[in-house]
Amino acid sequence: MISAVVIAKNEEKNIESCLESVKWCDEVIVIDDNSTDKTLEIAKNCNAKIYTHSLNNNFSSQRNYGLSKAKNEWVFFVDADEVVPDALAYEISNAIYSTDQNLRPYNGFYIKRTDFIWGKELKHGETGNIKLLRLARKTKGEWFGAAHERWKVKGLIGKLNNSLKHYPHKTVAEFIKEINYYTDLRASEIKVKNKFFITISVLLYPLGKFIFGYLFKAGFMDGTQGLIFAVIMSFHSFLVRGKLWLLQK
Repeated sequence: MISAVVIAKNEEKNIESCLESVKWCDEVIVIDDNSTDKTLEIAKNCNAKIYTHSLNNNFSSQRNYGLSKAKNEWVFFVDADEVVPDALAYEISNAIYSTDQNLRPYNGFYIKRTDFIWGKELKHGETGNIKLLRLARKTKGEWFGAAHERWKVKGLIGKLNNSLKHYPHKTVAEFIKEINYYTDLRASEIKVKNKFFITISVLLYPLGKFIFGYLFKAGFMDGTQGLIFAVIMSFHSFLVRGKLWLLQK
């Protein structure tokens, strides 16, 4: 009744713990973007169904491809650097298998996600209260957006109480490398939409993002990790606008 879909590329450090945490699903699928490390070997050992499909700088396309391969009514998207705790697995199973008429009308569910970075749980800041639409009926929607993709699902959407555990960015260098890639995609996406570029936004938007995440969202309460995270995410905003300016030039 439920298929777990994991998109991956060179995730040998994370993929095993991720796949082990979704073994309770009726089907586990890995959509691999031509990994060159041991990702595929590990996925095979975990008895996942593996499909090789090039990302081509479009995460929605990759997720929609995974959606097309799923055989069950419900599809649960999990990133390779995420782990599904037992409590969340139980809650998901209860929600989709329940005969409770209060749950039956839902076509999807938002799921909380808790970030753990450099040995610390981030309880505040930009990631302190994230809810993602990751569980839905296969036929009720599709993914949109090359970067920062979203699953648009028709009908009623519920919310679950338990959280995914997210273990991103093993080092600061890895974090910066990843945002360099994602900001390339985001700048190109904005350019296609022909959004008007305002020069002062290169300064004001990143500054505003830092103030909002670190002060208003209390990122400072997460200590040094919270400060580093807020600075790098502000830099993310700066890179998007700087790259957009270059593309439009």
